Amino acid sequence: MGVNISNIVPVENMRLEDLNGRAVAIDAYNAIYQFLSIIRGPDGTPLKDSYGRVTSHLTGLLYRTVNLLEAGVQPAYVFDGKPHELKSQTLAERSERRSRAREEWKEAISEGDIERARCKATQSSRMTNEIAESSRILLTYMGIPVIQAPEEGEAQAAYMASKGDVWAASSQDYDALLFGAPRLVRNLNITGRRKMPNSRKYRDIEIEVVELDKVLKANGLSSRGQLIDLAILIGTDYNPGIRGIGPKRGLKLIQKHGDLKRALEAINESIPQGECVQDIFLRSETSDEYSLEWREPDREKIIDFMCREHEFSEDRIASALDRLESEKKTKLSKSQVSLDRWS
Repeated sequence: MGVNISNIVPVENMRLEDLNGRAVAIDAYNAIYQFLSIIRGPDGTPLKDSYGRVTSHLTGLLYRTVNLLEAGVQPAYVFDGKPHELKSQTLAERSERRSRAREEWKEAISEGDIERARCKATQSSRMTNEIAESSRILLTYMGIPVIQAPEEGEAQAAYMASKGDVWAASSQDYDALLFGAPRLVRNLNITGRRKMPNSRKYRDIEIEVVELDKVLKANGLSSRGQLIDLAILIGTDYNPGIRGIGPKRGLKLIQKHGDLKRALEAINESIPQGECVQDIFLRSETSDEYSLEWREPDREKIIDFMCREHEFSEDRIASALDRLESEKKTKLSKSQVSLDRWS
């Protein structure tokens, strides 16, 4: 889930076309979880092949990545490495919530409550080694860079953005800002009309861009370190926050006292692991061993993998790949016309 600072973060909406020609490092697990949650049957059952293997993530990755490439975006997917030991409690709590949601989904199915079943199903999505590996295979066949992070995928994506190798990091979580991403792109994989949780209402979801400098300036913070201190007061994936402190109160404490240590002294509280969490966000392990090279999709391998191995419709997969080839021809034609004008 990451830290919740949404109500103090200024955002700007943008169109997918505004990312034309820009490279974006996408938190792969974050994106895959979105596809696993959203792409399901009416009762919440995920897409599966005849062997019982979940395939919701594959259809999401294929079609959304095609959309990104058509719009001129250069996506690179960053996969998580080994999580920090301080995250173990959060991961255990998430696993418990997913298990509980799965049981409640089964109950709703047996009671014929389709609406509740779908709601609970979206909360029960699990990442498995098979899902992660099949995602890597598909992306590789599509010619998309796949990067392995030593630790957090968001930290690696933020590092790549801070170096200028990509224009932005992409995730639903704001943690990328804490890890130092100068820009964060949200909703890259879930634009459109979406049903609100536990409601019959729908809302339009647009791509958002958040700039670290603007976040700091809007909140009177002088450094990323202060933003990290604020997050620690609220609570992060690595530490529980102080009860009763949300983003606004936490912000006032950091503005008044300057840093986490003095803010905690002022309210007579303590966060024993605070310095360690600061270090995670400021000095998380990252890697320079990655290549940002976008290649032509291997049509034959994609069709074999998606259709013969995972039983997708060959016509539909071929149609998506045809769109990419058509887009490429259009761009080449425009480039040739431009060159002819100078000849």
